[in-house]
Formats: sequence, structure tokens, C-alpha cells
Amino acid sequence: MAQTNRNPRSPQLQPEPLVISRLFPAARELVFRAWTSAEHLKRWFCPTGYSVPQAEVDFRVGGVFDICMRSPEGWNHWTRGKYVEIVHLTRLVIEMNVTGDDDRTLFRARTVVSFADEAHGTRLEVTQSYTILDPKSAPMIQGAAQGWSQTLDRLTQEVARIEQSLPASRSVVHASFCIERTFSASRAQVFKALTDAAAKAKWFAGGNGFTELAREMDVRPGGREQLKGRWDSGVVTCFDAVYHDVVRDERIVYCYEMNINARKISVSLATIELKAAGNSTRLVMTEQGAFLDGYDDAGSRERGTNFLLDALGKSLQS
Repeated sequence: MAQTNRNPRSPQLQPEPLVISRLFPAARELVFRAWTSAEHLKRWFCPTGYSVPQAEVDFRVGGVFDICMRSPEGWNHWTRGKYVEIVHLTRLVIEMNVTGDDDRTLFRARTVVSFADEAHGTRLEVTQSYTILDPKSAPMIQGAAQGWSQTLDRLTQEVARIEQSLPASRSVVHASFCIERTFSASRAQVFKALTDAAAKAKWFAGGNGFTELAREMDVRPGGREQLKGRWDSGVVTCFDAVYHDVVRDERIVYCYEMNINARKISVSLATIELKAAGNSTRLVMTEQGAFLDGYDDAGSRERGTNFLLDALGKSLQS
């Protein structure tokens, strides 16, 4: 049940803001795109059992954001609002009035949506604050957390649909990066964290909303490593690697594929070098990637690798 506090401008009890977040295994551009048109919003902007038979969206500051949600019983619930702030790929602010069947406003909602890169994808956070105008709307707001959770499940499906609908023309985009980190640990400790199955499982993982389906690891020339898992949305991702060169405490070279569902999105060559730096170890990771058939990485692989190396550093301190 939503918590409430006194609003000095109203004698009614006003609910606390709702904050909910979700990690999407997709590029920010795709997650952001799903908020920009009626075509997309009609597919996902409602909880389970509801539908969106009508929507009008004008994606610009001051543009309308009008959504009609139809309940399983056939009742229409309109959200009529406007975009008040748009920061491309980063932030949206939408002011909404939620009306009843008689088109009378039941409550107002200010919705702030933020988009941020995170390992393996995009972190979306929704913060929604409310002003109750009709006490009868309180149960709707109390159920907002569950409603938003179900709505974001549908958003995940829409993002996957957008990605799968990208042009099927064959293409390859090449990208490379080099990351250096210094860890307060010996080369042997860092090498173990990279090559021992139990040690690597502490930091090389999918994160919140990720259920591991398969994990195997055999670090030797010709050996393979795989991490496969399903996100809460049902999307399955798979890291599949083959090791080509392993020099104990010094160097690891491997190739890996990344797959989303049945789609291969990239093939990469990665080299990890470990260099002594006093009592510490300097890790140098160089990666050269080929991104396939319209997949837009937009730097997310490098950002995701930075997140993983942060997790590696924390695991060496534990």
C-alpha cells in the first residue's frame, strides 16, 4: 500500500512518489524510441489484461501525450498529458491527468523517466509523483507499483520487437577499445579471478533480473566458456567464448560471440594483459568487435566492460 503524507496545499492525504527501475538488455536508443510514438506506446503502455485502443502522441516539448487504457471489463481510462522535458536518450518528464469514465480528472501524475547505460544494457528508472483530486482514485494509485511492473514487462517485449524489426540487410560495423585498470592484488590473484570458475562467477554475471540458465568454463587454448541467462522479460542472452592463448599470470586471448535470443549480434577478439605495478597489478584489456546486421552498439560494449571490471575490482577486495 502506498505511503502518504500531508500536502500543505490540500487537506487530503497525498501518496509518496513511486520509484521503479528495470534493466533492459538493449541499447538506450531502442528503449528510448519506445516512448516516442503512439505506434510504440499502443503496444505496451498498460498493465496485464488491459489494451490501448487509442493514443495520440506528439513527441516534442509541449506535445500531447494522450493514452486510452481499456480494462478487461471494457471500461476506458484516459491519461491526458504533455511532454514537459525531453533530453535525447537521457530523460523524459511527462505531466499527466488521469480521468474517469465521465472525463473528470481523478488525479495528476508527474512522471520522470531516466535512461542510463549499465552492464549488459540500459537501466530505466521511473519516478512518479501524484496529486489526488478525487479520493476514489486512491486505490488506483495504491496499485501503481504492480501496474508499472507489468507495464515495464510489456515495454521489454516491445523493445525486443523493435530490435528484431530492424532492417535485415547484412552489414558489419567495426569498433575497438582499450581499458586499463590497476588492482591492489597480485597478478596471480587477478589471473585466478579471470580463470577460476568459482572466482569469476562472483563478478561476471548478468545482474538484477537475470536468471542463469547455463555456465561453463574451461580456460586453456581451445577451451570454451559460456554464460547464458534469461531476463525477467523472457529475453535470453548468451556469451559464448573460445580461448586461443593463455599464459599464466600474464596474458589471455579469446574470441567470443554475443547472442540475443536466436540473433547473433557481435563477434569480438579480446586480449587481457597483466603487468606488475609494485605490489599491484595493471590490467590492460583490448577488444576489437564486429557488430552485425544493423545492431547499433553505440559504445555500450565498452561501458558494459567497464561495469564488469568494476565488479572484478570489488571481488578482489572481498
